[in-house]
Amino acid sequence: MQEYINSGILETYVMGCASEQEAREVLSMKEKYPEVKNALIELENDMERLAASMAIEPPHNLWPQIAHEINEIVLREHNQPQIYREGINTGKEENTGGKPQYIDVESEATHMRIHKVWRWVFAAVFVLGKIFLGFAIYYYLENRQMNEQVNELKTELKQIKSTK
Repeated sequence: MQEYINSGILETYVMGCASEQEAREVLSMKEKYPEVKNALIELENDMERLAASMAIEPPHNLWPQIAHEINEIVLREHNQPQIYREGINTGKEENTGGKPQYIDVESEATHMRIHKVWRWVFAAVFVLGKIFLGFAIYYYLENRQMNEQVNELKTELKQIKSTK
């Protein structure tokens, strides 16, 4: 029985990775053998302790916000949404004079949060943009200078041809 416990099948069952056949086998072994049942209880307790040690505590003001949102949902009218069908006048345009209606969205946050990796990507894109802008200005000035030289050469050629 100890060999079955050490095989790793109990760990896969506790993590939810076991196939249906393996799960049935573990449950039948749990019913038959108290050692398997005790090992499963111990593994589940270990997983709970591991999850508790790695848990991140939510911000202190999150629960009141959730409670407010739930209360607001409960207090709303329970209207069934109208099914949109093309060509059917719902009558809503008449109230707004044919203008589209918009829903106001409110947010307490004034900044957008992004993943740390994207910050570096945005910084790299910004730097590359500045570099390409510099190259564009440089080549524009070079092109303008070359055009002036070509025009000067054309006038010199015209003068040489007219003197012959």
